[in-house]
This record gives sequence, structure tokens and C-alpha cells, in this order.
Amino acid sequence: MESIVPLLSDPTAWVALVTLIVMEVVLGIDNLIFISILTNKLPENQREKARRIGIGLALVMRLGLLGTVAWIVQLTEPVFEVFGQPFSWKDIILIVGGLFLVWKATKEIHHNVDPIDHKEDMVGGKVAITSFSSAIVQILLLDLVFSVDSIITAVGMTPHVPIMVVAVVFAVTVMLLAATPLANFIERNPTVVMLALAFLLMIGTTLIAEGMSFHVPKGYVYAAMAFSALVEVLNIVSRNSKRKKSSTLH
Repeated sequence: MESIVPLLSDPTAWVALVTLIVMEVVLGIDNLIFISILTNKLPENQREKARRIGIGLALVMRLGLLGTVAWIVQLTEPVFEVFGQPFSWKDIILIVGGLFLVWKATKEIHHNVDPIDHKEDMVGGKVAITSFSSAIVQILLLDLVFSVDSIITAVGMTPHVPIMVVAVVFAVTVMLLAATPLANFIERNPTVVMLALAFLLMIGTTLIAEGMSFHVPKGYVYAAMAFSALVEVLNIVSRNSKRKKSSTLH
């Protein structure tokens, strides 16, 4: 690994670090939403532990992949073709991860719309039979998908491994700090659950498209998510305001 000292006096390195940190934090939102929704299905005394393990695995996986940067770069090399369309290991990982997200989000949306027939699987419901080990396995699977995407993005932005390491550690630390507040917010606001599941559905579709070589600018995706989140925040503020006025009148 190259010396870190020369990078400290290089303005270009600092710009790359800040840019990469922002990018890694944004990419981590997808991972965090999934972890929050999944751990909310566990018994309350297991949720915090599952979040920490899930995010810890994300950090270990990202740092482990950074240690094999040369191998990670090779994941973008085509390994076979289908009807003239080349597919690399990265494409396969993104497609499989995207299909899993679409399946999971669709299943949870159905269970929320029709909870009577699926009481045992309700997100935020009183009955939670999702096992701790099952939750960790699912988190691990998505950690792998998001980690590969995250590290390949980092490699494309800077050749300096120390910068990648700092950005990844910072982003995962933000995820760790935000995990519980986000999960609690989602649990307190049932409509946010549906919005978060819709986000996962969109993210899964985007991963599949990327794996099929249809580039979807992430700026558009995150702008749509930000706008939807803003509208939901306004709805929550409006509901709380009406609730306060109603309680005051009574």
C-alpha cells in the first residue's frame, strides 16, 4: 500500500476523498433501508444486535474487497455472452441481487396490503417470526451486492486505496449511527414502510437494469427518492398537526 503522507498534502486527493465519502454515504442508504425494514420484523430485543451485525458485516465485506482490488476490477471483464450481450461477474451479482430485492419488496408490499392472510410476515406487525439467522443471511446477501457495487464505484473514482478505506469506514460509521433512528422512524410511521419498500423495488429494478447493461443515472434515482421522501415528510407533518388540533379541541 502506498504511503498516506503524500496524499495529505495533495488537494486533489482531498477532493477525491470528500467526493467518494458523499458517494459512499448515498450508496449506503440503499443498504440501510433494507437492513432497517428487515430487522424491524425481528423481536424487539434482537433488532439492535441484528443491525450492528449487519452493518459490521458490510464494513468487513467492503474492506475485504478493497484488499483484493485487482480481483474486483476483473469482475467487470465479460465471462460469457447471451445473444451477443456480454455478462461479467459484476453483472451477474447485480442481477441476482436486484431480483432478490424485487422479490423481497414485492412480497412485503403484498403482506402489508393484505396482512390478514400473512400475519406472521407483517413488517412492523405484532407477530414477528423472522428468525435472527434468516435476517442475517438476507442482510449478508444484500451486503455483498451493495459492497461490490460500492467498491467498483470507488475504484472508478480514485486509484488510491487509503482514500477508499477512509471513505468506506466513514460511510459505514454513518450507517451505524443512522440505523436505529431510521428503523424507529419507519416503525412509528406505517406509511413510511410502504415508501421504503417502493424504494427497494426501484433500487432492485435499477440493479437488474445495470446488470443488463442499461445504465440508469443514479442521480435521477436518488432525486426521485429524495422528492418522494420530502412529500412523505410533509404528509407526516400535516397529520401530526391535525392530530394536535383535534386533541386540543377535545
